[in-house]
Amino acid sequence: MPNDFNTQIIAEFRANGGRVGGPFENGRLILLTTTGSRTGAPHTTPLGYLPDEKGRILVIASAGGAPRHPDWFHNILGDPHVTVEDGIFTYPARATVLSGPERDEVFARAAEADPGWAAYQAKTSRTLPVVALERTGGGPPEASSWGTALIRIHDAFRRELALIRHEVATTGPRLGAQLRVNCLAVCQGLHHHHTHEDGGLFVGLAAQHPQLAPTLNRLRAEHVRVAGLVDQLQAVVGDQAADPAEVRRQVDQLTDELERHLAYEEEQLVPLLDAMG
Repeated sequence: MPNDFNTQIIAEFRANGGRVGGPFENGRLILLTTTGSRTGAPHTTPLGYLPDEKGRILVIASAGGAPRHPDWFHNILGDPHVTVEDGIFTYPARATVLSGPERDEVFARAAEADPGWAAYQAKTSRTLPVVALERTGGGPPEASSWGTALIRIHDAFRRELALIRHEVATTGPRLGAQLRVNCLAVCQGLHHHHTHEDGGLFVGLAAQHPQLAPTLNRLRAEHVRVAGLVDQLQAVVGDQAADPAEVRRQVDQLTDELERHLAYEEEQLVPLLDAMG
């Protein structure tokens, strides 16, 4: 029987590109679709998640501290092939239940970042499972045009940096382990995105539109500047004695520079990409 609350969250998530209100507002949320272990039918659940430095995302089978594991967890034990929706991308993934020191380290990071996880664990005698979801396929985001797809990718970076900005602003006198991972994950994502643009999208556009050369040269130069800021942020969050105020300054600087870059790129390229169909 579908959960009415979950049904409402799923509908809101899909209607608003992953943005929802209520308890999930300003948080990281995915929709996880598993295959029912008894029915064989698809089963979709909204879940909070944690970024991972290995390119995975991590979810915790807390069920609010209930005595039994949630249905979605039983489903992945029967079939680890799942579908993830993050509001921008929908992609197949493989679920792996973490164990031993890796599980304990991830859960400790989660509980440090949000004491609610520790509260859920305290309510139950079962050990809350931690599950890694590793992408196994998928392409660009679903969109009506290539220009819209580019904007949706950009919006994903805007949203993640806004979350990190909020997390850094509300952190205590020391930088938490999960916050460090969040910063490193977005840095890796920006690097991959700009590398793909430099070696793929921009090459194709240059071949079809030679008049774009000055624009593409400017965008490549901005990629270099952003990469320098990314390197600085990675260096500061890698320092165990990092001052949260300095991290906040670095995140603000990266966010401001990136926002100007994304706005210019969209202004210059989206009309051309939309015209391509």
